[in-house]
Amino acid sequence: MRVLVTGAATPLGTAIIDHLLRARDVEAVLAVDREPARLCDRVEVRAVDLRHARALHDLLWGEARDHAITTIVHVDTRSAAVTRELVVACSEHPTIQRFVYRSFGSVYATSTQNIVAEDAPLDFRPHAPAWLRERLEADLAVCAHPGGRLAIAVLRCAEVFAAGCGSALWQYLSSRACLRPIGFDPMVNLLSLADAARAFVAAVAVPAVGVFNIPGLDTLPLSRAIAESVRPNIPVPRARRPPIGPLLDGRRAREAFGYVPRTPVQWPRPWWRRLIDELTNAEAETKTL
Repeated sequence: MRVLVTGAATPLGTAIIDHLLRARDVEAVLAVDREPARLCDRVEVRAVDLRHARALHDLLWGEARDHAITTIVHVDTRSAAVTRELVVACSEHPTIQRFVYRSFGSVYATSTQNIVAEDAPLDFRPHAPAWLRERLEADLAVCAHPGGRLAIAVLRCAEVFAAGCGSALWQYLSSRACLRPIGFDPMVNLLSLADAARAFVAAVAVPAVGVFNIPGLDTLPLSRAIAESVRPNIPVPRARRPPIGPLLDGRRAREAFGYVPRTPVQWPRPWWRRLIDELTNAEAETKTL
C-alpha cells in the first residue's frame, strides 16, 4: 500500500504519517501540504497548494502516478471546493483505489446530548456559522460521490483535542478563565491525537466504505473538563456558549475496522501546573531508584 496524505504538516497529518510508517503493509508515504515542511527522512514531502486546479492535476497525474499511490488520506479540509475536485480526480486515477476523508462530528444536527449514529440528520440550518457550512458542504461532496471503483470512507471525528487542531474547546480551556453560562454543563467527548491517527490508519487498511463515527475515550461534563485544565470556572448569566459537538456512536467503526478509543487526551494545563507535575514525577522516579 502506497499512501498520499494531505495536510501533512498539521498535527493530525503528522500523527497519521507516524502511524503509517509503523504499519507493515505501507510501502511508501507521500506527504503534501501548502507550505514546505520537514518530516521524517522516510517520507517524501511536496509543497502543493491544492486550491489551484493545475497544481492538483500535476500532483495526481505526476507524483502520485509515478509513485503508484493507491490510497489518499485527505486531512487538509479547509476548502470544500478542493475536496470536491480531489475526490472526482481520484475516481478517474489509474492507481488510486481508496479515499479516506477527515470529516467532523459537528456536521450532525443535534441540540441534545443523545448519542448519535451515522444516520442522524445533518445540520442544514440556513444561519449556521460559515465554518460549519464549509464542513458540511465538503462532507456532502464526498458522501454524494458515486465512487465507482474508488472505495470512499468518511470519518466523522469527535473533536480532536490538541493544540493546532482547530479545536474551539481547546482554545476555550486554554483561556485564563472559563466563562460558562449558568446551568450550562453538557457532556463532551474528546478525541486524542493518537486515537484519531489510529482510526485513519485502521480505515486505510480495510476496504470498508461509507460514513464512520470516530469517538474519543474521554467523556465528561464541561465543568469537569474545566477542572482538569486547572482553570477558574465562572458561571455568568449571558456568557457565550463554547461549541459542543454531539456524542458519537462508534459501533460502526469498531465493527468495520476495529477502532476502539484507548488514549486519554492531554489537558491544556497552565505552565505552573505542568511544572508542579514534572517535579512530582521526577521526585517519584528518584524514590524508586
